[in-house]
Amino acid sequence: MQEQTTSRLNNKTYQPIEDYGVIGDLHTVALVGKNGAIDWCCIPRFDAPSVFGALLDVNKGGTFRISPAFDQTTSMGRRQMYLPETNILITRFLTADGVGEITDFMPIKQPGSKALQHHIIREVRVVRGSLPFEMVCTPAFNYGRDSHTRTLSEHGAVFHSDSLSLGLASTIPLEEDEDGGVRAKFTLHTHQRAYFVLESAQDHDIEPQPITSRQYERAFQETMNYWQRWLSQCQYQGRWREMVQRSALVLKLLTYQPTGAIVAAATTSLPETLGGARNWDYRYTWLRDAAFSIYSLLILGFYQEAEAFMGWLDARCHELKDNGSLQPMYTINGGHDLHEITLDHLEGYRQSAPVRIGNGAYKQKQLDIYGELLDSIYIFNRHQDISYDLWHNLRHLLKWLGEHWREPDEGIWEVRGGQQHFVHSRVMSWVAFDRAIRIARHRGLPAPIAEWSDISASIYEDVMQNGWDEKTRSFVQYYGSNAIDASSLLMVLTKFTGPTDPRMQDTIDRIKKELTSDSHVYRYNPTHAAADGLGSYEGTFSPCSFWLAETLARSGRLDEARLVLEKMLTYSNHLGLYAEEIGPTGEALGNFPQAFTHLSLISTCYNMDRALNGTLLR
Repeated sequence: MQEQTTSRLNNKTYQPIEDYGVIGDLHTVALVGKNGAIDWCCIPRFDAPSVFGALLDVNKGGTFRISPAFDQTTSMGRRQMYLPETNILITRFLTADGVGEITDFMPIKQPGSKALQHHIIREVRVVRGSLPFEMVCTPAFNYGRDSHTRTLSEHGAVFHSDSLSLGLASTIPLEEDEDGGVRAKFTLHTHQRAYFVLESAQDHDIEPQPITSRQYERAFQETMNYWQRWLSQCQYQGRWREMVQRSALVLKLLTYQPTGAIVAAATTSLPETLGGARNWDYRYTWLRDAAFSIYSLLILGFYQEAEAFMGWLDARCHELKDNGSLQPMYTINGGHDLHEITLDHLEGYRQSAPVRIGNGAYKQKQLDIYGELLDSIYIFNRHQDISYDLWHNLRHLLKWLGEHWREPDEGIWEVRGGQQHFVHSRVMSWVAFDRAIRIARHRGLPAPIAEWSDISASIYEDVMQNGWDEKTRSFVQYYGSNAIDASSLLMVLTKFTGPTDPRMQDTIDRIKKELTSDSHVYRYNPTHAAADGLGSYEGTFSPCSFWLAETLARSGRLDEARLVLEKMLTYSNHLGLYAEEIGPTGEALGNFPQAFTHLSLISTCYNMDRALNGTLLR
């Protein structure tokens, strides 16, 4: 695992990515480290500017830390756990002199409450012995770009910036900190408690009032009951119940309640390669994730969430471009502009600049998104009939795709080194027409089925003729290449090919030989694949590893499949959370926690159970 890395400027340290847990209120989240520090939080929503961003710059980013006040020579264990079946996080500090706990949660934001009003509640207590603590709260508004004023009062402190205010209520007296924040030092003995409540608002009228024990218990119980009631809907009772339920809780945390959209991850610019350029903003919603999202929510029994996300997708299909196309991703409230800029004043996680906000890939042509969109609508339509208005727009979209599927694009991996005729994009174009035909026949909806069938057949033959390399005996990444790509595994999961098709079996074997390290699967080898414009290596891509396990299971290679899955489950962090990628020594890389990985885990565990039970249809 990663060692803590010291900043160039002083002895503040970066925590390993896998050392964080996450709490949230269905509008935004906060990342809490094993050291008791909230090093990432954006208010009032996921893609808003950060108020705590030490994750991307330990000196300028801002933090809200509560930890034992010992010197570095004191032996101390750190542990984290979630209260069972909730997103309430408990961080524990174990020493010879005492054991302390911090309980962190965000009360679920209620409909009708003020847009900018959010709360982070932190309880500190000692369960054995005595422990000295230090609390430091140093916000850095707007990614550390905005100045703020600080006002201390008898019961806390207020921080004002031009766009946002934070109030910190404390049961412990506070004093000013030289960095524009506040701090407190205090000692607790067995069963003693201290409370800190951070509240956000737009107005400058926050008056911090310390929370009482009774008020804390009420907020705690309401939050605990919410999460446990929500999770009780989960219908999965298979072999990997605990991991699947934790993944479901992560997906709910990454859901923006007002629109139903699920963000790809909670963070921006956590590097896929330390010191490299693969740092992207994932706080948006990709159409590519839609099919996995709808499928996972429905198989687990979270129908309300599936319907809400479908509502977000429906709205995007009513916003087609003039030519009938879609863009690959949108903001969580459906915004189209994801203009990408670099924050040069931040040094980046472990000095891995650049730090980016926005995502320029929204302007790319990614033809595979139409297959993922139609697949998600097909899956949802089996649960609830789609509207005629949506169908009308889908026909318009398919007309555009029918005219453009032969063109090169940037593909599933959003390469920035030039367009190619990617095999996966062709496969998903086939999926788009295949699913549309199925919907039309199932519902009797008006459709040019004969025309769609001809296009579907043409795409299929095109892939089989140009996407297959006889010399290497595998499907390749793009036409004219011999490079292998892990996205070929989706040919089975989307039912483009049968899992036991000889071509697919040979492709699986090549992926295992050239892209797989133990159970970890790389997306592609950048030396041989299409130029991605980045020129650096990356970790293994965790969704691909779960795709491999599920594909092996579907092809009847159950012993191999289960070993890949079981190994992958050991690479979550201590709380069952996954970043986008895994490094060579098992460290987490990339944005965290990542929805795509948890979606792939759910699908794989669900279908692995069915395979082992003999109920999975190939």
